[in-house]
Amino acid sequence: MDTPDGPWGSTRTPSSRPTSQKSTRSSRSRQSQTSSRTTEQTPLLLNEDRSDHGDGDGDGDDDDRSPAQARLLRSLSTSSGSGKTPVWKRRWPSILALALLCLLAIAIMLGFLASEGIEEYAMQAADFQPTKLALDGLTDHGARVQVEGDFKMDASKVRKQSVRNIGRFGTWFAREAETGPIDAEVYLPEYGDVLVGTARIPGIKVNIRNGHTTHVSFVAIVEPGSTDGIRSVAHDYLDGQLKQIRLRGKAQVPVRSGIIKLGKQTVEQSMVFHGGHVPALPKYNITKLNLREAGHGQKGLGADTSILVKNTFPPVSLDFPPVAVDVLIDGCSPSDKHLKVGTAETPELHIRPRTDIKVNVIGNVEKLADPLTQVCPNSAKSPLDAFIGDYMKGEDATIYINCCRFPDPATPDWARDLLKDITVPVPFAGKEMGNMVKNFSMANMHFSLPSPWAEPGTPESNPSISATVKVDIGLPNEMNFPLDVNQIKADADIFYKKKLLGKMKLDKWQHANSTRIEGHGQDGPSLLVQSEIEKAPIEIQDDDLFSEVVQALIFGGKPINMDMKATVGVGVDTPMGKLVIRGIPAEGTVPVKPIGGSKDHNGTGDGKAPSMMERLNLKVGDMAIVDTSPTSITLQMKSNFTNPTNYTATIPYFNINVLVNGTLIGSATVENSTVHPGNNSGTVVTVLWDPYNFGGAEGKAVGAEWLSQFISGFNVSLTMQAHNGTIPSQPALGHLLSQFPITVPAPHMSTDEPEDDPDAPPSDGKQHFIRSATMHILSSTALFTLFSPFKSTTMYLTSLNATAFYEGHEAGKILYDLPFAVPPGLSESPRLPVDWSFGSLGYEAIKKALGGQLKLNAFAIVGVRIGQWRETIWYKGGKIGANVRL
Repeated sequence: MDTPDGPWGSTRTPSSRPTSQKSTRSSRSRQSQTSSRTTEQTPLLLNEDRSDHGDGDGDGDDDDRSPAQARLLRSLSTSSGSGKTPVWKRRWPSILALALLCLLAIAIMLGFLASEGIEEYAMQAADFQPTKLALDGLTDHGARVQVEGDFKMDASKVRKQSVRNIGRFGTWFAREAETGPIDAEVYLPEYGDVLVGTARIPGIKVNIRNGHTTHVSFVAIVEPGSTDGIRSVAHDYLDGQLKQIRLRGKAQVPVRSGIIKLGKQTVEQSMVFHGGHVPALPKYNITKLNLREAGHGQKGLGADTSILVKNTFPPVSLDFPPVAVDVLIDGCSPSDKHLKVGTAETPELHIRPRTDIKVNVIGNVEKLADPLTQVCPNSAKSPLDAFIGDYMKGEDATIYINCCRFPDPATPDWARDLLKDITVPVPFAGKEMGNMVKNFSMANMHFSLPSPWAEPGTPESNPSISATVKVDIGLPNEMNFPLDVNQIKADADIFYKKKLLGKMKLDKWQHANSTRIEGHGQDGPSLLVQSEIEKAPIEIQDDDLFSEVVQALIFGGKPINMDMKATVGVGVDTPMGKLVIRGIPAEGTVPVKPIGGSKDHNGTGDGKAPSMMERLNLKVGDMAIVDTSPTSITLQMKSNFTNPTNYTATIPYFNINVLVNGTLIGSATVENSTVHPGNNSGTVVTVLWDPYNFGGAEGKAVGAEWLSQFISGFNVSLTMQAHNGTIPSQPALGHLLSQFPITVPAPHMSTDEPEDDPDAPPSDGKQHFIRSATMHILSSTALFTLFSPFKSTTMYLTSLNATAFYEGHEAGKILYDLPFAVPPGLSESPRLPVDWSFGSLGYEAIKKALGGQLKLNAFAIVGVRIGQWRETIWYKGGKIGANVRL
């Protein structure tokens, strides 16, 4: 028994029929076609049986659709049972034509209304397979459409055997049927029953015997109906809201068979196309893209594009006139109006069956409108930034084609009205450009510490960096127009050992310039952009990692590499005006030289790094006391040192603690200073010496001991250590730096002292408080040449208890309780009384040196006063040159 297989929703497939039945039917069809195949109006094609159906029995199940409806749907879509690829895919012109042809086929059979069975047979057995649909030309009111296809009656699709038998007998008797000219109308019931179009179809003659095929070819005049109705369907389809579409066809069909006229038959039928049967936009591939300056007297940017469209519609043959469209992109939000970028125009387009469509498009962007380049609210990007960014990342973007304008004045008005203001979304496949920035480097780096008055937690409280940034941007080969980058900004993540160290924020535009470098070989062109960035703040993200970096720079002895991943924005002058492109990804590695110097930098070949002091070569001088208190002295001194790096730094305020053997005795401050690579001189350092207030009684004792050793020329050192207040606006950074205390030898003091007396004993190279002495034996007095390191401050010695030694033997003592001044630089003391140690070896050595010189050692307890500050220290001088006079 046959299962339902009608044209309007059949569920039976050809494979479900019994094999023997198919074989018998096929044989009978071939014999029938050889003798009975006819034509429409011209000689017939070769008779051949195109039917693969056999007769079947059974009534089958009822279906909501009529058999003709189901058969047409099955001919328009992929056969679910046979698994064969359909020859015909949908297009709106073809849907309209097919609907009209099915109405025609039904009308032919309705001419045989001798019985209700004949009508049912005609509805179920009619089968039409289109083979060609071509646009033959445009008229003032419509279009000429050429339609070709194969018509036959297939009795195997009739479900009821009784109807099948009656129909086969009646059609065998009638043999042929012919229609007169028809005006068929198609409506959209779900859109207010608006008229879609009217087709004027000429008369057609077909063979209606079972299994006989008639090749049909005719030209229909199709006139569009309601323009608004058609555009409403198009908008719903393009917006993705068209779940199904229902077409209703209606026609008055005059029918005759031979010399028998059967009158006009009214044919009215509905067809439903569900969402899965609605055709999608064809796939395409951009095979050529060339961006250039606009030519032919136009302004802006021109584009030459070749697009290859996959033609999956074999029967369709169309010729389109030249078309111009507007190209648009999304605005800031989906609800915003689409923004126009430029225009595009295609020449006359020819579509042929089974041939892919090559479309040559000429585009032009004359000027970019302001809304395209303005940053969107709550965003850092403009609409153009978002589109270009998606494209460069290889992500699919969407452009919108606003159709259509027809440059050819011969194009009829109805076509212009039908297609105007229809916007088609077109997926625009991105092009993964990989690392578009070939190189990202920084040179002439300049570090700036934050202002002490900056509010903690604000961008101004972060250290900043200034540098020469060089960005090598790789350009696609398609970009063949001049570019001039005039500004740049960037946000960069700084990594050390693949861990995030900090962030660099360069929110303000920086002036830049660019140079185009042509490609060689397989390397494409590039654009070298150079900019001097100023005070880009750096926000430390990982304090422990920063500690590791500082340690490596100070003690590592070799360069370290910082990896940078940046998002770069550039301002560009183009033929279409000024353009800002944001969000360009960039990566690069910045080598940082060690502060302590590299290994074997001293050229000794021992592989050892020079010490910090050797690299800094620190010297201080011009010390001046600017303030005193009973416990403290505030000194200002000028320092000379060498910056061993290639980096510069600006220091608005920097304060560190000064320690002696772990005991805090003072602090040092540098303000408003700039450090350059190489030699730096005249850097003012303010030192607060206050051991008592910083370290208590222990601090006072440690401070006095250190001063005693220092003025005695001992090799003493100081420890410099940062603290939470080192950079007031960045306490965390100060705490971090405190983990790296630096102990340095006490700097040598220098002064603009006059040359010594040529008769003075040779110096041992150390700057002693007592430079030389003159002993007067008869008057038992001594005169000392003293050295004060202060430039403008006079200090006073309030008491003196000193003993002179010669080779360990006491020579004499000085006890003096009257204060006397020690002015800056070299000066002489008053004649101080000496109590000789008569009879001692030391005294005998002095007498023997009368008129000559000898070397004496001295040890003294000295009371010192400077302003309000008082202190008692000791002094031990070795090898003091003494002149002995009578």
